Amino acid sequence: MTPPGEITRRQLLRRIGTAAFVAGPGAGLLSACATAGTGGDPAPTTSITASADSKNPFGVDAKKPLEVVIFSGGYGDAYARDLHEELYKKEFPGVSVKHNATQQIGTQLRPRFVGGDAPDVLNNSGPESMDLAALAAEQHLADLGVLFDAPSIDDPAKKVRDTVTPAVLDNALINGKELVLNYTVSHRALWYNAKLFESKGWKVPVTWTEFVELGEKAKQENIVLFAYPGQKGPYYQLWNVLYTAAKIGGNQIIIDIDNLVDNAWTAEPMKQAVTAWVDIQARFGDKAYFGLDHTQTQIKHLQNKVLFYPVGSWIENEMAKDKPKDFQYAIAPIPDVTAADKMPYGAIQVGVGENFVVGAKGKNPQGGLEYLRIMLSKEGARGFTEKTKNITVVNGAAAGVDLPAGLRSAADAQDKAGQNVITEARFEGWYKELFDYGTEQINVVMAGRITPEKFCANMQKKADAVKKDDAVAKQTRSQ
Repeated sequence: MTPPGEITRRQLLRRIGTAAFVAGPGAGLLSACATAGTGGDPAPTTSITASADSKNPFGVDAKKPLEVVIFSGGYGDAYARDLHEELYKKEFPGVSVKHNATQQIGTQLRPRFVGGDAPDVLNNSGPESMDLAALAAEQHLADLGVLFDAPSIDDPAKKVRDTVTPAVLDNALINGKELVLNYTVSHRALWYNAKLFESKGWKVPVTWTEFVELGEKAKQENIVLFAYPGQKGPYYQLWNVLYTAAKIGGNQIIIDIDNLVDNAWTAEPMKQAVTAWVDIQARFGDKAYFGLDHTQTQIKHLQNKVLFYPVGSWIENEMAKDKPKDFQYAIAPIPDVTAADKMPYGAIQVGVGENFVVGAKGKNPQGGLEYLRIMLSKEGARGFTEKTKNITVVNGAAAGVDLPAGLRSAADAQDKAGQNVITEARFEGWYKELFDYGTEQINVVMAGRITPEKFCANMQKKADAVKKDDAVAKQTRSQ
């Protein structure tokens, strides 16, 4: 066994997800890339020191091209192409910015990172998002501490870190270093059509009993009470189960899972959460949704064939072109599962998301840092909200922006929740192998092919394996 802290290059490549390239048509690619950097030690990370120039704190070469890769999902990519990249060009007239929008982040970017050809800015999101902990272990991610300590574009007397919500800084950390920028504020709960509820005279359920009763009413209308996408989106239901467990047992449930605490997945609140949702699927679900992707399922939701859909607040912008006039997105908290839930009704998950990183070994990491600084300006953040109808982490940037009904609903729900906020699970970014396994297993248990107890046991076994794997850098959180 490799001693703790000593990770071979082969192990790191496996963690990044490139092991699949070893065999088959990609073998030559991986072999060439693996020899390019020599033996087992990672190449040194580019060191960037802030300068005294508040207008160019990273010493960007104004003539050096910049490459930006954006995940073209719920937010699209126009915010980058038409806003942030244009602001960068305005700051450095004549500079060339290469824009690449894709939904295949892993497929396109894994071989590039391994080969030392990383983009300068990467929006690492979607079902093919890369393992950031593994990239960090290979020193592929630029240290963003220099960004957070740089002068804000709007007020050079303030550091960037003083202009964003504190959760940004907590979630930036991998192995104690600030390596990731989470750019958006998201609300994950159950989404529904407020106009349909109004027309039917239905009330949003507060208790699980009311939830089941509403399921019976919906069934009579040929409406599925609840559905999630079994293809390219089962992690929506994994999130939903995790946050239901936190609703029952408190945020410590998620903190323990993130910290790889022994028996965290087999804790009673986790079993209760999985059991509750498996029962809903069995009584009111439709197995056809296991074969649909997120877009297809969301279309069914817009057609009032699905009552509740577990997703985040990006949904409204993602489906803006398809949303009919008689559909009004609104957010509903998870109903009380038991009479003894630790978190009261109204608790919802509020977190930061949509992560961006700068390639430490890219051709222009200085430009990448400046690009993120522009994103964190009020002009950059407000423009993002106007284009995507989603709020960023920049304090006060959305003031006065006309928000759509669904986002207003989410903001109101956040206000009502107060301090009763369900924490965000972080193992998705810390231990992607565990998260990916969870997205597979959630389909299996929801389809009734294994019991909730077996699901929890399988997840615990996988978590234990990750915990024992010396190739995986371990992360911890206290809250």
